Amino acid sequence: MSDEKHDAEASHDVQLTPFTLFRYVASIGMLIFSIIIVGALMFTGNTRVAKETSPFVALIVCILALVWLSMIEGQQASLVGLPPVDPDLYKDSHPLTYKNAALAFKGDNLDRYLMGRQFMVLLVVFVINQCSSPLDPKVDVLGFSSGVKFVFLDIGLAMIVFTCILGQLTTQVNASHMMIDYINNYFALFTLYTCMVVEFSGIMHSSYLIQNILSAASGKPIISNEPPREGATFAFFWGRVLMSLAILGFCLAVTLVALLNGDTSVSVKYPGIPRGLAVVLLFVFMAIVGMLEGMQIAFFAVAKLPANERGTSFFGRKTCDLLFKGNGQNLPGFMIGRQLTVVCSFFLVGSFTSLTIKPGTGNNIFGVSDGAQSFLNWGFQGAVITTILASISWQLAASAYPIAFLNMPFTYILLVIALFLEFTGLCSGAWVLARIQKQAAGFQYDEVYIGTPEERMANNHADKEMNIRQDVGHLTGGGFAGYLAGSHDALDGPIRSRDAIDDNA
Repeated sequence: MSDEKHDAEASHDVQLTPFTLFRYVASIGMLIFSIIIVGALMFTGNTRVAKETSPFVALIVCILALVWLSMIEGQQASLVGLPPVDPDLYKDSHPLTYKNAALAFKGDNLDRYLMGRQFMVLLVVFVINQCSSPLDPKVDVLGFSSGVKFVFLDIGLAMIVFTCILGQLTTQVNASHMMIDYINNYFALFTLYTCMVVEFSGIMHSSYLIQNILSAASGKPIISNEPPREGATFAFFWGRVLMSLAILGFCLAVTLVALLNGDTSVSVKYPGIPRGLAVVLLFVFMAIVGMLEGMQIAFFAVAKLPANERGTSFFGRKTCDLLFKGNGQNLPGFMIGRQLTVVCSFFLVGSFTSLTIKPGTGNNIFGVSDGAQSFLNWGFQGAVITTILASISWQLAASAYPIAFLNMPFTYILLVIALFLEFTGLCSGAWVLARIQKQAAGFQYDEVYIGTPEERMANNHADKEMNIRQDVGHLTGGGFAGYLAGSHDALDGPIRSRDAIDDNA
């Protein structure tokens, strides 16, 4: 076992260069500064949670939210990568991983989990936003200048950095290579059940209507692992779709009316923004989120296609040339830069959707009760709007029309921005923290337990064929089914695109 561990460690080692070391140190320094300035902000009582409860509550809730976000993100990397692997290989050594897999891989449960997970990510990020985002940008924080406060607190660079590093990338780096160890615990099982309950509640079910519309428009079927819905099951499903549409409509109405009346946090933070422009900016930021979510699906979909079948326009070809340059090393780079941009947009959307109406003053929106107004003030309706309209819908559209996404000029522009953000190394510290987490938790690379895909094949435990689905409506969709357990092509190395396969043939 020790030789296998050594070989696995060696195969995943990242070559350290002076530039890499500089980015690691600078990123960790940025993370520490971000934590200090946000912590100081909380203890001025200038965040919503700190003001309405206490700074200590804000700090504890923020920490717990980051921990849960890290599990949500890491669990996804595990659950989308393990389906091809024979579960008998880890059934005895990792019983809780087996329980996670048995539930997630039954019928269409993986799609249900991913939909519930998408809402959970937005909800948890919005909670972090309420704990760490300033209410009044004029309040002094550690004597910093207004320029520093504007960049790190108003724009939210501090929250973006520690959310991406602590809540997302660190855990994704480990979980993409250590899928089996990562979810071998009851916390992962609890998170899986929570995401399944969220999907079952029907809050996100209007996404299924969008799925059916895209299927009809594209001529691609919706392939299911379960029998067609009939009778009570059919009625219950479409009843939840109608309920979801009603919830979405109410959330949109609340947000738009509040924006036009100047009753949202964005009017406090940025009073110079006209109310009509605030409405436009909300949809602009949601469109950016949607494009980045769809691009992820589209990029993985076309990665397995020959180069001449990818982009069919000037910008489509430029996008593919940049994305698959060399051996596809820019694809993981995009995923990291994309994470920064998406989280930034999430925090900005949170400012547009959290309300500032004081209950009991007779100004409650639509005349709702004081309790309902207090709940709406937290802005969680923004999580519903963003999940359905700015995340899931665009992913479903990209799974139906991946080439169309590549051909749009905005795709190329956002790709360049994402790659630049990755180049800056803002989140490079995630690799340092991932190594620390790995040692502290005792994680081992998947190949230590189950071998590489080639070794599994040689031992009569070959992975199941997971073909690219030519259908619509799977959030693993567009050909992205995670990384093969025990392979060496995750976040620390290039993705093997069709170009590299053809070159080696």
